[in-house]
Order: sequence, then structure tokens, then C-alpha cells
Amino acid sequence: MITCQNGRCTVQGPVTVDNVVSLLEQGREQLTSAATTIDLSGVTEVDSSALSLLLEWRRAAARNGRAVRFAQLPANLQSLAKLYGVTDLLSAGS
Repeated sequence: MITCQNGRCTVQGPVTVDNVVSLLEQGREQLTSAATTIDLSGVTEVDSSALSLLLEWRRAAARNGRAVRFAQLPANLQSLAKLYGVTDLLSAGS
């Protein structure tokens, strides 16, 4: 689930292949600020589809002239990002 207010969005619960399509759509509907911080501290479970989701949100923001920054990445998501070599993309902030 994603909730947004004043340029800050919070993702809660699992981010896995089972719900990534739904989260992608929710994000597209709610990530409308010029600059958005996505807080991932409420994420309880991830798999590699979580990385795909974050990278797609980042690409979508860039296509629309917006910036997105990720905050509070869970340790397991940080490990996956390191494994796939995309840590810089998630911490770059735009």
C-alpha cells in the first residue's frame, strides 16, 4: 500500500511479485509532485521485483520531468540492490 502527502510517499507491507503490478499502478497515480521522497521503512518483505518497481518509478518520474528519492531502504532491499549493481541508481535521488 502507498500513501502520499506533501511530496512524501510511504510504502507499507510486502513488495513482491505477488503485488508489484498493483503497487506500480498506485505509484503512477500518486507520484505527481515535482519532487517526491518514497519512504520504504514500512516494507516488510521484498524480492527482486521490488528493485524493478523502484527503478520503474524512477524512470517514470524522469520521463515526466520529476524527481524521486528513496529513503529508509530495508536491509534486504539494499542487499539486492548491491547484488544487482544498482545501488547508485536507488541512492541518486532523481
